[in-house]
Amino acid sequence: MLFIDLYVTDHRRGKITLKASLIWSGVWIFTALLFNLFLYFYLESGHQKAIEFLTGYIIEKSLSVDNLFVFLMIFSVMDIKPENQPHILKWGILSAIVFRIIFIFAGVALINLFHPIIYVFAIILLLAAYKMAFGGEQKIDVENNWLIKISRKYFKLNTAYEGKKFFIKVDKKVYITTTFLTLLLIESSDIVFAVDSIPAIIAITNDTFIIISSNIFAILGLRALYFALAGLVDLFVYLKYGVAIILFYVGIKMLISEFYKIPTEISLVIILIFLGGSIALSLIKKNRFSQ
Repeated sequence: MLFIDLYVTDHRRGKITLKASLIWSGVWIFTALLFNLFLYFYLESGHQKAIEFLTGYIIEKSLSVDNLFVFLMIFSVMDIKPENQPHILKWGILSAIVFRIIFIFAGVALINLFHPIIYVFAIILLLAAYKMAFGGEQKIDVENNWLIKISRKYFKLNTAYEGKKFFIKVDKKVYITTTFLTLLLIESSDIVFAVDSIPAIIAITNDTFIIISSNIFAILGLRALYFALAGLVDLFVYLKYGVAIILFYVGIKMLISEFYKIPTEISLVIILIFLGGSIALSLIKKNRFSQ
């Protein structure tokens, strides 16, 4: 199903349209909700698992929206043409799924081996919340990115090429392209994002299947969602504050989990309130300035 949205393209202009992006974003969200219904009706302890999945999915989806804004900056800094962006995002999403599964298994294993590690995860979430709310605008440091440093150590860069290929051969020599460097920036930002997002979902459930499935469903469709948000980026000025509050709440939930376990249903309601509230405030501000 990941490749269905490869066809959501305006071939006359060579790029994904806003309308198509919104439609396919809705299709992916609807698919996740159908999976949630499957968990509810066909899985043992289905009610609890469905609530955990939905809560985790909303957390991961809201965090991924903030990460998409970083992707937007990366494409701008690297001067990637719109027609080449879907190709980079496709491979970025495939790689993100692999990395995310590795991180999830590692995180769950760490908790099983040394349970107090949850306090380290909680502190990571609280720091991420503070950074998101008060850290100012994120900057893309191409020269000091560790993945780019490694790639430049072993490959020469051809800056003249502007197509979709990651590697090209010139005079029998293999070069990496700016397209490949952009993919590395996307991957490195997603790894940093996973450091925040994985502890957030682990705070909701320790069920590896629920953690992995909620992450994968949140990642699927990011390609279409990116192009939808690229056209609507100005509408979500307060979203990062809502996501920061959610991270703060989840961090506190993890810190006090040994003394009091907040029911997942309550967590779901709290997350929906802050996420919906931040979106509503953003829309209200936009309407006031447009009048």
